[in-house]
Amino acid sequence: MRKTHLTALLIVVATAIWLMTGYLGGVDAVADHPSISDLNARTTANGDDREPTVVRARTITASAYSEQVKIRGHTENKRTVEVRAETQGRVVERPVERGTAVDAGDLLCRLAVEDRQAQVNQAQEAVNQARIEHEGSLRLKDGGFQSRTAIAQAKSRLASAEAQLEAAALDYERTFIRAPFGGVVEQTLLEIGDYAQPATPCARVVDLDPMLLVGQVSERDVARLANGGTATGVLVSGETATGIISFIGHQADPSTRTYRVEATVPNPHHRLLSGATADIAIVVGEVDAHQISPAVLALDDGGQSGVHTVEADGRVRFRPVTIVADGGEGVWVTGLPETVTLITVGHQLVVDGERVEVRLERGSDTAPQASQAPSNVSNRIADRS
Repeated sequence: MRKTHLTALLIVVATAIWLMTGYLGGVDAVADHPSISDLNARTTANGDDREPTVVRARTITASAYSEQVKIRGHTENKRTVEVRAETQGRVVERPVERGTAVDAGDLLCRLAVEDRQAQVNQAQEAVNQARIEHEGSLRLKDGGFQSRTAIAQAKSRLASAEAQLEAAALDYERTFIRAPFGGVVEQTLLEIGDYAQPATPCARVVDLDPMLLVGQVSERDVARLANGGTATGVLVSGETATGIISFIGHQADPSTRTYRVEATVPNPHHRLLSGATADIAIVVGEVDAHQISPAVLALDDGGQSGVHTVEADGRVRFRPVTIVADGGEGVWVTGLPETVTLITVGHQLVVDGERVEVRLERGSDTAPQASQAPSNVSNRIADRS
């Protein structure tokens, strides 16, 4: 038993020594892999003792970029009206069809006149008679042969006759159902021979000029908008429409917490159709920004996006940037000086403070003078040895 106990004790001691050896070796391994910050410090301290890395770069200059709020929306006609009859009668004429362009006052439907013209003529005769009687009473008054009461009665009869004439003429005019504004007949609702009652719809007219670009803007962006701003919509067909913001909602949609925004777009030839999907971009301001390839973006130790530039002394500097827009030809960023030498090839292999040799791309200005390197490295591009 004593021999067994001794063997077990030796095994435990050996295992403990083996585990301690691995732990200490792990600590040494971690110590052999310094952080990016440590590498930057070492590179800066020893940068003058090694050959500079060759990188490719270009000089870029800031330009004015219009900041935009982008939303998905649609086109919407400004007005849609069902033009209705205001009197009763049989439809005897309908000169419009669906798709007919009309101006304000154009005839849409005409009802039978029936005896309305006769009523107008009768009312006109009554007015003529009442006017003669009223004028006669006034002449008698001048001679002292007419009382004030008789004169007032004659005046009242004249006013009543004129009112009846106006009512008869209005009823006659109502047999002509006309367009209240210019637009397009979207639908006809009465046929010749139909009998219309008051409020019976004759036709539906839509107003296509101007057209509206309509979208919903988030709570975060609505405060950046203002009436009079510019909005541009790109339709599914590829057609563009530019208008002026004419309405910004003051009450959020309860379900989406977004605000309605409308932009008025001239549409004199009715080329824009109502209800078409549109990607809308609303200009909210201008900033000085640089357009760069997203491939040159990098992250620092804190996760901040940025780019590597070459300073006047020929050393690399990491500059944080803010992306303001992403387009088909690159991203727009702010945070850089107006003119800067941007590393485009080799930025993954350099660190902040490192000395480099710059090869400028076509169209760039002269490289920083301090970045020149010995000739024996002139053929190396981003080669760190």
